[in-house]
Amino acid sequence: MSRFWSPFVKDLVPYVPGEQPKLDNLIKLNTNENPYGPSPKVIEAIRGHLDDSLRLYPAPNADDLKSSIADYYGVTSAQVFVGNGSDEVLAHLFQALFQHGKPVLMPDISYSFYPVYCGLYGIEAKPLPLDENFRIRVEDYQGDNGGIIFPNPNAPTGILLPLDGIEQILQANPDSVVVVDEAYIDFGGETAIALVDRYPNLLVTQTLSKSRSLAGLRVGLAVGHADLIEALERIKNSFNSYPLDRLAIVGATAAFEDQAYFAQCCHTVIDSREQLSAALTQLDFEVLPSAANFVFARHRQRDAAELAAGLRERKVIVRHFRQPRIEQFLRITVGTPEQNQALLQALNSLLQG
Repeated sequence: MSRFWSPFVKDLVPYVPGEQPKLDNLIKLNTNENPYGPSPKVIEAIRGHLDDSLRLYPAPNADDLKSSIADYYGVTSAQVFVGNGSDEVLAHLFQALFQHGKPVLMPDISYSFYPVYCGLYGIEAKPLPLDENFRIRVEDYQGDNGGIIFPNPNAPTGILLPLDGIEQILQANPDSVVVVDEAYIDFGGETAIALVDRYPNLLVTQTLSKSRSLAGLRVGLAVGHADLIEALERIKNSFNSYPLDRLAIVGATAAFEDQAYFAQCCHTVIDSREQLSAALTQLDFEVLPSAANFVFARHRQRDAAELAAGLRERKVIVRHFRQPRIEQFLRITVGTPEQNQALLQALNSLLQG
């Protein structure tokens, strides 16, 4: 049936998400989902809208949610864009801001959806190597380009680029849009949203999937200069004028309004991450410094693929990337203390065997 495909479809290489296994009793530490549920206020808000109003379209501009996000970050609603998960937000910005006939710069080890979007929209991707410590080399991000994008903290490494490094990239590229993808920023970094009023070429994207425990609700956002946001709105309104449903809007709004729960949840995950990193180090793993809700680690003697397979036999799922430079690393989501302990016990069993 592929004879019906558009000409470019056969050359696309789609993104492959982390496995969502359908087996029972698994300890699932492979997709960086938050081990703790969303704020009770989110559940309450959603339940309050499970009524006849679902027959009506949602607010096309999600103004209440934009207002909550703007208040939280100290910007205006005109500087906020929301979409159906940050992946949709990223897709819109690749189409709206990066199609200039020039290559888009990105780290060579990074979120693997970026080159997928380049293929989808006919944009040249120019991967730039991380240094020997898997850090972004700020000095590489200059010269003629059609845009720059990188996660901060980076994924899958978890390593954070401080704000002064981001400013250096912005200052070196005044004529290019610089996108900082902050899916994991709340677990140990300082958001670059603080810089958007000083740099009109900066766009910051975030998601409610990780730190606000709403991966199942699909809500993403971008904050930047109003001109950048207008470009995203033009794409969105030419593609899907109702991207967020009623339940997503009210649930996400409630998530931003319950700051006490959010702060406690992030603090708990950070504490668990540090304990997990220390325990893995004791098991002879090299653990990269993480500012995310996962750790990226390689054992000094044992093969990563074999360890991932052995963990799976013991009902623990982690992420293994068969990619040059990182094929000996495992990306391990920070779970509850009980889940982390089960992981460590399984690793102990494997390593002793």
